[in-house]
Amino acid sequence: MAHREQHVDIVPEIPEEACTENCKTLRLPTSVNSGEKVHQRAERKCISAKAETLDRPPSFSEAFQKRRCVVPADGFYEWTGPKNKRQPLWIHPRDGGLLLFAGLYEVWYPQPSRPELTFTIVTCVGNATVAEIHNRMPVVLDEKAAEDWMNPKEENPQSLKRLLVPTPAELLAMQPASPLVNSVKNDRPELLVTRLNE
Repeated sequence: MAHREQHVDIVPEIPEEACTENCKTLRLPTSVNSGEKVHQRAERKCISAKAETLDRPPSFSEAFQKRRCVVPADGFYEWTGPKNKRQPLWIHPRDGGLLLFAGLYEVWYPQPSRPELTFTIVTCVGNATVAEIHNRMPVVLDEKAAEDWMNPKEENPQSLKRLLVPTPAELLAMQPASPLVNSVKNDRPELLVTRLNE
């Protein structure tokens, strides 16, 4: 599949102390509250942040005000079918480009002097394409909206909630993916080969 070239800044500003050999990438999910070491169960709840309420929970409100980012991806997965025969579906841009998910990030310290950058993806109600299988989806921003979302000089972050809406359904395509997606141990191009569960 051909991908159109895109240059995207994904984090507007990262604190200097976080830019060390110990912290080169952002990890999913984000911690709750900057600097707080969290229990794994609480951390799992922070994999995504609902657009409708991200300005209210302590888990996300400060990050929404000060630490907004963009998470680039060439698609995302959802599943359909009964629990014992789940079929993964790959949802991706029709034009072969990148999706720019609205995100939030944190810098926290699992150990002293070892900063870690983590992020979460903002979700909204599903559009007509996704709603067939799931009631929510990542917020997808166009390039102008991504710039607005990451603007560190934005004086009224509440106004940015206007951007957190479902992307037009016609921009996305959905196709079956390999059932190998069902195991997190698998991560290779073959996962995107159309292959229905038997």
